[in-house]
Amino acid sequence: MVLRSKRALVVLLGFVAGWSAAQTGSAIERFHELRAQLQQARKNMNWSASLTSARELATFLNESPDSLLELARAEVHVGNLQDASRELEQFVRMGQAADLVEKSPEFTPLREAASFADIQKGMKLNSTSTSLSSTAFELSDSALLPEDIDYDQNSRHFFITSVREKKIVSSDLTGVIHDLAKAADGWPMLAIKVDSQRQIVWATEVALNGFVLAPEADWGRSAVLCYALKDGKLLRRVEAPRGAALGDMVLMPNGDIIVSDGEGGGVYRLRVNGQRLERIDNGEFISPQTPAVHPDGKHVFVPDYVRGIGLLEIATKRVNWLPMDGRFALNGIDGLYFDRGRLIAVQNGTSPERVVAFALGSTLAKIRAEKIIERSTETLGDPTHGVIIGDDFYYIANSGWDIIDEHGNIKPGAKLSMPRVMRVHQPLFAARE
Repeated sequence: MVLRSKRALVVLLGFVAGWSAAQTGSAIERFHELRAQLQQARKNMNWSASLTSARELATFLNESPDSLLELARAEVHVGNLQDASRELEQFVRMGQAADLVEKSPEFTPLREAASFADIQKGMKLNSTSTSLSSTAFELSDSALLPEDIDYDQNSRHFFITSVREKKIVSSDLTGVIHDLAKAADGWPMLAIKVDSQRQIVWATEVALNGFVLAPEADWGRSAVLCYALKDGKLLRRVEAPRGAALGDMVLMPNGDIIVSDGEGGGVYRLRVNGQRLERIDNGEFISPQTPAVHPDGKHVFVPDYVRGIGLLEIATKRVNWLPMDGRFALNGIDGLYFDRGRLIAVQNGTSPERVVAFALGSTLAKIRAEKIIERSTETLGDPTHGVIIGDDFYYIANSGWDIIDEHGNIKPGAKLSMPRVMRVHQPLFAARE
């Protein structure tokens, strides 16, 4: 879960405020340091220093598309138009587009260069509508603001969290919803995982900072909740450290859950019968999102909204970053799911937003190919999370995050519409494509 109301805080072209839960020496602190240096250099019009900081930032962020955009902007200011073109060509190869490049006065010299026509053509192509999916069902309540989704194979029902209505609902393929449980503290509900074997439901509730949907006195608090699957009875509640926002989770094969903190950068484990959260990372994440279980059970893929996908070894806390190779945009991932050698990602922080499948190499440490599932369509809206069921991937589209402001209020003139659950049949992706 990324706090989409705070998405501007993680986008490189805007200065990041602060994460109160960050540990000393963490990636968050380094990110702040680099951003502050870049911001100061730009303020002083010290373009040489700006370029140095932009290069350091791009390296730190594994050459993510947004960092390349920042680097290209710095290259233009020092007159390195050839280098700026090269950065933007890589940006385009990663499937990205940006109005900033076409509209900002800072990029005027580049737009006058002969190489810009191909960059512009590539960005236009990257923004074209693509879809391999279809609507599985629409949810019957337009006010839900659904965030996460999971599936119980026994009852054949989907379970979905609601941010605005602060509850968990269930639905079959008709889209008619039924309440399962309310948030224990009346905070927005975000992550959800169903443990069908143990007949329990794990979920998180978060008092989002600045959100009118939670009491101001509670802002910065979040908790993991465990409910009975049969009747929604609350079985357990475990609170996170103050300042954390436990927004995403994955269920491990042994029944433990791994939960990520998109605000404080932490990744936590809660053992199936445990009573406390155990931090399992060393501070290398800035804004970790939905983890995905590696088939060895000893690692988890952790998408960082800013840095890309890290492969976290649970026992040692060591992180290895999957290389972007100048071809793959691995930033902006909200939901991430592993299935038979592939990672399926819901990216609401890329430009454009999209759902994509990444095929991994034999060692599962590198991406070899990608296929766009949905991008720039009328149905996609602001997508969030998904669930794999057999050969199908279902995901939430048109969630409604794009029509609420940073405080959780519906934007003036905006209208609620029915959220959708989309479906794509995975054998579309050949094994060695």
